[in-house]
Amino acid sequence: MKIAVAGTGYVGLSNSILLAQHNEVWAVDVLPDKVEAVNARRSPIVDREIEDYLAHRDLNLRATTDAAAAYTGAEFIIISTPTNYDEEKNYFDTSSVEAVLTLAKQYAPEATVVIKSTIPVGYTCRVRERFDNPRILFSPEFLREGHALYDNLYPSRIVVGVPQDDPVMEERAHRFAALLQEGAIKQDIPTLFPGLTEAEAIKLFANTYLALRVAYFNELDTYAQVRGLDTRSIIDGVCLDPRIRDSYNNPSFGYGGYCLPKDSKQLLANYRDVPQNLIKAIVDSNATRKDFIAEQVLRRHPGTVGVYRLTMKAGSDNFRQSSIQDVMKRILAEGVPVLIYEPTLKEDTFRGCRVVRDLADFKACCDVILANRASADLADVPEKVYTRDLYSRD
Repeated sequence: MKIAVAGTGYVGLSNSILLAQHNEVWAVDVLPDKVEAVNARRSPIVDREIEDYLAHRDLNLRATTDAAAAYTGAEFIIISTPTNYDEEKNYFDTSSVEAVLTLAKQYAPEATVVIKSTIPVGYTCRVRERFDNPRILFSPEFLREGHALYDNLYPSRIVVGVPQDDPVMEERAHRFAALLQEGAIKQDIPTLFPGLTEAEAIKLFANTYLALRVAYFNELDTYAQVRGLDTRSIIDGVCLDPRIRDSYNNPSFGYGGYCLPKDSKQLLANYRDVPQNLIKAIVDSNATRKDFIAEQVLRRHPGTVGVYRLTMKAGSDNFRQSSIQDVMKRILAEGVPVLIYEPTLKEDTFRGCRVVRDLADFKACCDVILANRASADLADVPEKVYTRDLYSRD
């Protein structure tokens, strides 16, 4: 079966590899460098399983910038293009999804299109009408950065939204779910077929709950710091409750990354005519946490602040929407110089700050070093490091 996948980020590339084990897969991207890397069997993103499968597995996978070649003859077209949140419009920028829908209608009008990009609640039903295309489904992703393929090989669940009273699309939804199950290693995967809009809501509510977990334990940590208490002993005691457990409980500078900031804000926007208090509090809490972290650093009266890694977590090369950048902005606004150590950056400056590539030089030049996640790289300068990472894990 020929399958086309639009986008080669975490979602698109992990799905391409998963499905290319048993199908002919064409991965489409607008960036020639990413296409070249995939065809050379090099991962354009940091992900251990993606790197391993590209290098060592027999995959029927081809990457291209040629949409016509990829989409023509495809039975399924998966859309996994980025949908960034627009702060002014309070809405995801879904233009990349609509661009692919236009191409799919042009080159493969009979194909089943599966949207995997994160979208607002109600979006799929609207574009089915707008594009006069009943062959559009929505299937949310539940992936971690740096573990995207692993989370497709061992998924917590598979969700495929199905339009009501449409047996043809119900059959195609089950067929698509079977393709995902076929590529996975895990057996007996919980598989759900809710309505299209319910499937969209599942994604936003799931990620907003994870944001809530992060915000909760960050506020616990803020309280402990202000009151002079031992944060870890409190968290350890709280999380021994089997109803709470210890996921998403490691304090940080705030939640960030590809999904949690934009998904929580989009869900809040979807509540515009629905009573709520908690969803707004989650979004506001994250901003308050970053303010608090910046204040704690500034209280040390540093001459220069170092930012150790812009990335959100260990084992990832993504620093889009990373919380440390917002802390950095607050420190810069107070006139304190900031240096950055980020090996993945090719530029000599980032947002007006000098990038230092020599780690020893970086440590010597900084009075305080911000590290969202602790690292052995900084073990020789513990007196300079400011981190809230208590468990040395993400």
